[in-house]
Amino acid sequence: MSLTELFAVLFSAAGVWLTGRRAMLCWPVMLVASLLYGVVFWQAHLYADTGLQGVFAALSLYGWWGWLRGVRDEGAVQIVQPARATVLRGVALSLAVGLLMGAALFRWTDDPNPVLDALLSVFSVLGQIWMARRYLACWVVWVAVDIVYTALFVVRHLYLTAGLYAAFVILAVMGWTQWRAAARKTGASPAG
Repeated sequence: MSLTELFAVLFSAAGVWLTGRRAMLCWPVMLVASLLYGVVFWQAHLYADTGLQGVFAALSLYGWWGWLRGVRDEGAVQIVQPARATVLRGVALSLAVGLLMGAALFRWTDDPNPVLDALLSVFSVLGQIWMARRYLACWVVWVAVDIVYTALFVVRHLYLTAGLYAAFVILAVMGWTQWRAAARKTGASPAG
């Protein structure tokens, strides 16, 4: 465990917790976490996850902007229900891109888990985009991704990060519960 990993864990946990609460502050906190984890993952030779952190940094800015546009009059971020076709398209595209990226990592890097690393990275991007768009379904993606990431980080001996991702599973379930209650209360709008 390094000091960088410790701070990445703290900022990441705070960012997810703030996201579940629909607090706008989640985005700058997650931006810092992404930059810190970029360093941690590079040092662990998890190249897809390193690149993912750059994507997360950009998506943090996109999410911040998107959430500013989605704030209701009472100050809370409005939850959106994606259309079934949107969900299916997102999952299918993520699977295809993840498999192609995994093949590339297998061929051109020393990544010890290239296909898994790629699939987790691509589905994390999907979860982050859906979160920025305020889709309730983002939390389902995060629960699944965080469970698998927990195991991957144990295998890579990133125990503190594995603990964080185990906590992320709990936070994602809590976020889904909170967002679902808010969506029911406000009558979440369908999106395509």
